[in-house]
Amino acid sequence: MTTTPVTCPLCEATCGLAVTIEGDRVTGVRGDDADVFSHGFVCPKGVSLGALHHDPDRLRTPLVRRDGELVEATWDEAFAEIERRLVPIMAEHGRDAVAVYAGNPAVHNTSTALYGPAFYKALGTKNFYTAGTVDQVPKHFSAGHMFGGGFTIPVPDLDRTDHLLMLGANPLVSNGSLMTAPDVRGRLRALRDRGGKLVVVDPKRSRTAEIAHEHHAIRPGTDALLLFALVNELFAAEKVNTRGLPVDGVDEVRALAEPFTPDAVATHTGIAADDIRRMAHELAGAERAAVYGRIGTTTQAFGTLASWLIDVLNVLTGNLDREGGAMFPLAAAGQSNARSAKRRGFRTGRWHSRVRGLPEVVGELPVATLADEITTPGNGQVRALITVCGNPCLSTPNADRLTEALGNLDFMVSLDVYLNETSRHADVVLPGPTPLERPHYDVALYQLAVRNVANWTPATLPTDVPQEWQTLLRLTAIVTGMGANADLDGLDDFVAGELAKRHDVPVGDRRGPERLIDIMLRGGPYDLALADLEAAPHGVDLGPLTPRIPDVLGTPSGRIELAPEAITADVPRLADVLATPVNGELLLIGRRQLSSNNSWMHNLEPLVRGKNRCTAQLHPADAGRLGLADGGTAVVRSRAGEIKIPVEVTDAIRPGVVSIPHGWGHDVDGTRATVAKAHAGVNTNVLADDRLLDALSGTAALNGIPVEIEPV
Repeated sequence: MTTTPVTCPLCEATCGLAVTIEGDRVTGVRGDDADVFSHGFVCPKGVSLGALHHDPDRLRTPLVRRDGELVEATWDEAFAEIERRLVPIMAEHGRDAVAVYAGNPAVHNTSTALYGPAFYKALGTKNFYTAGTVDQVPKHFSAGHMFGGGFTIPVPDLDRTDHLLMLGANPLVSNGSLMTAPDVRGRLRALRDRGGKLVVVDPKRSRTAEIAHEHHAIRPGTDALLLFALVNELFAAEKVNTRGLPVDGVDEVRALAEPFTPDAVATHTGIAADDIRRMAHELAGAERAAVYGRIGTTTQAFGTLASWLIDVLNVLTGNLDREGGAMFPLAAAGQSNARSAKRRGFRTGRWHSRVRGLPEVVGELPVATLADEITTPGNGQVRALITVCGNPCLSTPNADRLTEALGNLDFMVSLDVYLNETSRHADVVLPGPTPLERPHYDVALYQLAVRNVANWTPATLPTDVPQEWQTLLRLTAIVTGMGANADLDGLDDFVAGELAKRHDVPVGDRRGPERLIDIMLRGGPYDLALADLEAAPHGVDLGPLTPRIPDVLGTPSGRIELAPEAITADVPRLADVLATPVNGELLLIGRRQLSSNNSWMHNLEPLVRGKNRCTAQLHPADAGRLGLADGGTAVVRSRAGEIKIPVEVTDAIRPGVVSIPHGWGHDVDGTRATVAKAHAGVNTNVLADDRLLDALSGTAALNGIPVEIEPV
């Protein structure tokens, strides 16, 4: 029996786990008390790592479609089929005829995070989609134009702030998002113990709102109005103090904020004008404060404006880039602005989608238009799709339409460990190892951490399943004309050599992700190499966040651009809302669950046991008015579709709001997920409208969707 420290790869918290193994069986998982970041904290997802490893439904052998059925095949047969069918499509129709969709798990997997970009670049398609446009792209858009880099995103200095204003986030359930922070409950408890204040803005009294000093049940989709009113009040009360930050555009923001007085937005937001004024004064008066918003603010019709205004408030209160405010992490590896940002500025819309003309942001197109690109004939039509650790048939808007569109494809490949609602449509499915069978380093998430740390986890258990980085290199060889049996070592040497040139360090003699992480560490801002992390299995603590302005800024001016035209051009659309009467329609929002992570954790018995959590939550007043009873069944309709779902009546939700969790809907044929089917739930993204988007980024508005509801 051995107990090994492992970094949990299942969500953004990056908790340290102590995994006990007897022979080839995982017999226990608990929090690692010695972990330098999480200090023993663990959530139900981390504890389920053993169940995930031993899940009998996981794929361990490639599947190839023969005579309409997916059957097991050898790895060579699978890659031969990909070469036979994919290469002619590219040759006849061009590289844009192949689309890629990468899901959230691709970020939590070191192999796909490091070698995915090499494959995508080699493929050369502009039709690249990720879960980001149903998640966070508005934040990349706003941060890019304000600070000069799409990944130059400030996070709350959670451990030192005295006042935290949180909008559209529930980190006690999500474990943090665009804010890598294990044990958020403990960190917020410490905020209370030092006399600080937590203010939560959310249409629902979430678990996080329950421990807050103050909760404001905002009307969905109106966060930008509230934030602008806070800005307006700061100017009106002469509370603006940028504390010497290098910032341009303050006067422009003052003028833009003029129509958005607390009185003007009160009816639309559902928050009293006096409360808004008090919130602004308390934020400005706090010794150290931060404003933080998450998926509730990004996945709405004004997602980019809300994301921008959050950091406008951090700037105007003087809380950007200072201890206890909103600060820029300094990751040990992989952060493009780690040394000193190159002042090239930030561009969006470098290309647009063929059918609807939606803009590119950070290299990807809005997934809301993927079905259009597949079903609309013409030059550049998508004829082949490659999904990487993603399940867009459950996680993207108007999901039924996308599911139907997949039937139009000439060829489809899925890199996935499950035969799920999306990969069941593939012609070839390529599995990968379990988290305990592969090495791990959180390249992306440490760039968003509330404390600078680094932790390396070697593979804990052996496997005969190829690592995903090897699979991606074989795909790279196919799309570059080298063939499915090309020299993978040579390709790996090329990838490592290019990375070493960018970091100005020797290549080294390791292979695969170990070598790439070692290169990035040696070329990073700390005196570290992979050997240092191997010698510290519980992680290396690199200290609290420190001020990084002006070096972190990549704007051409070298200053914070507070009012970039690319963002402010959308303000008139927001102002028009003030002239629109509030009509009392029901609005749909999502819901996070602690024992769930989007659609990919529902096949584990420990995480789905207990009562049905896939319900439509409504306020008692709405339930009574509509004739709905707790435990009954309702039909919920939107422009895009309709679902039938059990009703849960609760006063934790604001009147006029319906809340349904996302990621469910496992009741379709052709999947291989026994537990998930037994706890199927319904797919709320059938209701999500692929025409309801954030105007600037094209991100789907999954919150604030108008719906109708009635008893079955």
